[in-house]
Amino acid sequence: MANDDLLLKIDNLRVEATAYPPGEPPKNLVIVDDVSLELKKGKVLGLIGESGAGKSTIGLTAMAYGRGGCRITGGTIWLKGRDIRPLPAEGIRAVRGAEVAYVAQSAAAAFNPSHRLLRQVIETSVKRGMSKRQAEARAIELFRKLKLPNPETIGDRFPHQVSGGQLQRAMTAMALCPKPDLIIFDEPTTALDVTTQIEVLAAIKDAIRDEHTAALYITHDLAVVAQISDEIMVLRHGKKVELGTTDQIINHPQEDYTRRLVSVRKIQKQEMAEGAAPILEVKHITAAYANGLTVLKDVSLAVAPGHTLAIVGESGSGKSTLARVITGLLPPSEGEVLFEGKALPRAQKDRSKEQLRILQMIYQMPDTAMNPRQTVESIIGRPLEFYFGLRGAERKRRVVELLDQIEMGAKFLDRYPAELSGGQKQRVCVARALAAQPKLVICDEVTSALDPLVADEILKLLLRLQAETHVAYLFITHDLATVRAIADSIAVMFKGELVRYGAKSKVLSPPFDDYTDLLLSSVPEMKLGWLEQVLSKRRMAAAGN
Repeated sequence: MANDDLLLKIDNLRVEATAYPPGEPPKNLVIVDDVSLELKKGKVLGLIGESGAGKSTIGLTAMAYGRGGCRITGGTIWLKGRDIRPLPAEGIRAVRGAEVAYVAQSAAAAFNPSHRLLRQVIETSVKRGMSKRQAEARAIELFRKLKLPNPETIGDRFPHQVSGGQLQRAMTAMALCPKPDLIIFDEPTTALDVTTQIEVLAAIKDAIRDEHTAALYITHDLAVVAQISDEIMVLRHGKKVELGTTDQIINHPQEDYTRRLVSVRKIQKQEMAEGAAPILEVKHITAAYANGLTVLKDVSLAVAPGHTLAIVGESGSGKSTLARVITGLLPPSEGEVLFEGKALPRAQKDRSKEQLRILQMIYQMPDTAMNPRQTVESIIGRPLEFYFGLRGAERKRRVVELLDQIEMGAKFLDRYPAELSGGQKQRVCVARALAAQPKLVICDEVTSALDPLVADEILKLLLRLQAETHVAYLFITHDLATVRAIADSIAVMFKGELVRYGAKSKVLSPPFDDYTDLLLSSVPEMKLGWLEQVLSKRRMAAAGN
């Protein structure tokens, strides 16, 4: 390898795993198939694709690591001029943490909750020969660079004492502390709100530039990767689809799959004017948890039949808490919830079966919303039996109708959740909600855990079902692209209060209050230089210009 700037070179990488289907012989699966890439010092390569595309698997092979059950079965992994794949275990351990570091998607799961941040941030650096004093000074310098509050003392806190965005930046500091040559960022902003995401993204970009560290940036969001990468590799089913500069991939994609990724989220629902009396009214709701913390303050809003109200705001703004109040899981301390003009009992246990039926919910994580031991037929059939008394052949016929409605069909009747993709699981959750023939469905971040193309399909499905059944939606999200795609009206929440509310065209038109302006300007756009442009405007605003 003659090129002195070349840091990482992966040739003809092949990664396999073994599946053990119940009652069948083991099967070998190819997870990554003949992928090659090069990365120069100080550069960032974005790896993008849907779930199962092989992004994280490829990223981790840069550490000669095969994730759970995976085996690197072919290819070479050159790091700083030598093939690290044949190295003995001791040699590979020396590479990990020192030459290559990893930043996980969920910082909360990556930190030990019983140790203070500083101790964990400096641990690898001290093990690699840096003195404790030097490592602590380096960590504080990185805290400052990553714009963490009180950089001299924030390391004394435990992980639960900082926000999600602060914890993700602390994890970036932990990766940078031993001065690695390469960092693998595995979806580091996916779990964050847009307002927090932009801060973390800017901090990561500045740190990579200042430290002259190379990076593999793994994500399924092209708009995010466009702000940080020099080149982008598009992956699908473990194979390379396309590789090019960020400008070429974003503005001149060559492959059909890449063009679909670039054009995703262009659904735009025509706003419907409210005519009929509201189906749901929330009047002056104030609610608090058992510890006395008030989480909703005098919230009032309404949803018309066949309409969609989107509730937006960052984590902790009270969106999901409002859903809990409406469904009776959290009785309010003040105010009332009316359905078709009649007050609903505050607690779910006091509501009739009919009151439960007409108001259904679809959850954010389909994996945890379904019983893994039940088949699709049992999952969808349960509300049919509970609300309508359907059994046997009649229940099965109705389940098939619902599966046809969500474009899956009878072949999925005997499948278990583990045998479904993320998008299929969420479709089953949609069918289960519709089985009760509700008049209003609360959708709680139903697309946030899905890849863009899959999320797009779910939104189109929800819009089609709404047109067919005239069901109303209360759509909870922090994704403004989703709001534009599906909403008729919008409620913006901040710290438990309603700060902006009305028709979509009105809420998304200036003049804006400060928080709505921040929220709208934080949604990543698929164009080069967007991040710098937004940050520049914010600095000018902060300076009073």
